[in-house]
Amino acid sequence: MSPPNHKKIALRLKQAHGHLATILEMIEANRSCADLAQQIQAVENTLRNAKRTLIQDHVEHCIVEALADGGDSRDETMREFARLVRYL
Repeated sequence: MSPPNHKKIALRLKQAHGHLATILEMIEANRSCADLAQQIQAVENTLRNAKRTLIQDHVEHCIVEALADGGDSRDETMREFARLVRYL
């Protein structure tokens, strides 16, 4: 079962994908560097938020549930959490 926000994350990533294509068009149209930087910043923010939502979902719905159900040991759960923390 995938965490509840995966569909929302996928939608954001598709939007970022389309936005990147627009930025490439802007470059080809010789738009100003300030305009390009602003648009790239917007894509970075979208990606950062998608990543945070993904990690939060994983912690709340995968790690916590596995620990509560007894599916993973405390050590396994901590290793999984440590793998995620480095991406924050």
